[in-house]
Amino acid sequence: MAKTMEVFYYVDPSPDAVSRRTAQYLVERILACAGARGKARIAISGGNTPKHTFELLADTSAPYREQIPWDKLEIYWVDERCVPPDHPDSNYRMTREALLDKVPLTSSQIFRIQGELDPEEAAAKYEFALRQSFRLEGAELPIFDVLALGMGPDGHTASLFPHTEGLHETMRLAIANHVVVQKDAWRVTLTWPVINRARDVFFLVEGADKAAPLKEVFLGPYDPESFPSQLIRPATGRITLFLDPAAAAPFPPPGANIQGRLEVAR
Repeated sequence: MAKTMEVFYYVDPSPDAVSRRTAQYLVERILACAGARGKARIAISGGNTPKHTFELLADTSAPYREQIPWDKLEIYWVDERCVPPDHPDSNYRMTREALLDKVPLTSSQIFRIQGELDPEEAAAKYEFALRQSFRLEGAELPIFDVLALGMGPDGHTASLFPHTEGLHETMRLAIANHVVVQKDAWRVTLTWPVINRARDVFFLVEGADKAAPLKEVFLGPYDPESFPSQLIRPATGRITLFLDPAAAAPFPPPGANIQGRLEVAR
């Protein structure tokens, strides 16, 4: 029997407004999780879209930085390109320049994927780090408090690309995934069962080129081989989307509070 997933989406008028709403959402979730469990473990994605959100979190003139209990925060990555940490394509480098270098976090709070290593070795080391940090035993999965995702024009998320072997991995926490369409490159990524265990999963998506994949992922037939973002079905039964008007075009117009809601059966 298909399960129903609630999709809550916010449509803000500009990329800056989307970033500010996302930043405030992260602050609220970090505060709630740190208050409930003594720490907040968040897994973040790279790319250009979240960069401004990270910059806002670090900005001393914005209202977000002073609200965050930085000493109670741990930062992990959803995925990484197999490049050195100072490479222009590195998700870690983008995050370091936009956020990490500007806020009071210690190295013990930062769990990067070592993209400079052999892909399989990098995935194994990251999985080991997760098992150690979360104190996992056997087949246990880590439970992130917040997990942030993006979505590509091809419907991929994390480094789970259409028709790649990584879509079929269900036992491991992190894997190396060969991606032919992206510069014939290797990536390291969390697996979708790990993503689905997070307490709060959201997508940050902007641009007209994302409208078609958003429509297919949330309104189209179930075809995760072609649209891997459909694999994201959190155990909580809820996903949040932060969108600009161009990306949100396929969805019903949101209400006066700029929030909309869908029920998706999978």
